[in-house]
Amino acid sequence: MEGQPAVLDCRGLSPALTVMRIKQAVTVGPGDADPLEVILGDGCSHEHISGALAGAAERVRYLTTAPWWRRDDLRYRAGRLHLGGTDLAELAAQVDTPAYVLRADRVRDNLDRVAAALDAAGVDHRVHYAVKANRTPALLTYLRGIGLRGVDVCSPGELTHVLACGFPADTVSFTGTALSTRDIAVLARFPRLRVNLDSVASLEALGRVNPGRDVGLRVNPGVGVGYQDDDRLRYSGAATTKFGIYAEHVAEAVEVAARWNLRVTRLHLHVGCGYLDAQLDQLDRALAEAAEFLPQFPDLTEVNLGGGLGVPHTAEDRPLDLGRWAGVVARHFGGRGLTVAVEPGDYLVKDAGVLLTTVTYVERRRDVLFAGLDAGFNLAMEPAFYGLPCEPAAIAPRWDEGTDAYTVVGNINEALDVWATGHRMPKLRVGDPVALLNSGGYAASMSSDHCLRGQAGAVLLIEETVGASHQPPAVTRG
Repeated sequence: MEGQPAVLDCRGLSPALTVMRIKQAVTVGPGDADPLEVILGDGCSHEHISGALAGAAERVRYLTTAPWWRRDDLRYRAGRLHLGGTDLAELAAQVDTPAYVLRADRVRDNLDRVAAALDAAGVDHRVHYAVKANRTPALLTYLRGIGLRGVDVCSPGELTHVLACGFPADTVSFTGTALSTRDIAVLARFPRLRVNLDSVASLEALGRVNPGRDVGLRVNPGVGVGYQDDDRLRYSGAATTKFGIYAEHVAEAVEVAARWNLRVTRLHLHVGCGYLDAQLDQLDRALAEAAEFLPQFPDLTEVNLGGGLGVPHTAEDRPLDLGRWAGVVARHFGGRGLTVAVEPGDYLVKDAGVLLTTVTYVERRRDVLFAGLDAGFNLAMEPAFYGLPCEPAAIAPRWDEGTDAYTVVGNINEALDVWATGHRMPKLRVGDPVALLNSGGYAASMSSDHCLRGQAGAVLLIEETVGASHQPPAVTRG
């Protein structure tokens, strides 16, 4: 007779069947065996199951009922990881790995949440998707199809890219840095483009070739915000950065604008990336400083707050409270007769995507158990560059074999190429599919051909009918 399983997976079972399976497993094992590790499914609480087990409950240890990242559209069903209605094990076998997979419906839902929060706070707003987060043509075409009327670009290349995907120039917000003469010449060809200049030099250069147009200025409030207060993710703060015009240089900018008859109708700022609730007080201070710029520009019609809204990356993170975030925005810029533009990138796409990979080897070296994947950090650079994890998750786990702690690595000959250290997962074998989570943003768009390992597939999952029947709340405003 087979012995007691290493881990008993009861997800998908009713409470009654769960109790029955636990009792059977406990009966099989010897009385002095280690506690039976059990994973409970939805609707099964520890207390209820233990009560039904009576004396046998002492021989049971419950594992976390669900991983921290679990949600309705990212969860295990029938023992396999699904993104929306898609079985990722089946998809990995069909498209091969590595492959980026993005769920369009999740992107749309995230977009709706941002717009709804600003609506609820009474903020007249316009949403621009930050294209640098993920510029997949299929995604951009989808967003245009559901009625998104704003995108944010930061280079002439991104500008031509979004135009090719169906976005007219007057729906595009351009905020670049260190602009060349060639960049300025391209911007001058698009009089309806919402250009925001981030230096006095760029303002002078555009004014010289394109006098008399409406422009925006990127300002720097001197307060930065970033995920876990990481300085690498702050665009402004105590250290002087290259982004935007500081308060002490505003008078010079106003003088240049007047010289070329440029009307400053927008102020732009972007203070950092990936912030969550713990950083909202700091965002509050940044926006208070930014509001001090407003009286110096009497022709303003819009203030653009950039992006930076974050998503959870670890079990300790909690989702951003959008209601509280929108309240901070409303406190500083609501009721001023201005449109508030926002440029979310990460928030819309990061948690909507995964990178499908395959285990290439499992090997213990000294006291470390390594698991290699067929995808390296060149396909998702944020973990190596910014310490923003893409947590590995088993796609078709064999829970009955138990778990191990792995250092998960990629296939690039660089010391940086580590996905996770001491990461506990169901036991892995060569050929097992593994998903790297939070790969929807700044993964494909930052990828490189380093070591000539840059080839990866791309799949956009669209599960709902796109058309007039769906009207995203407030997305088409402005």
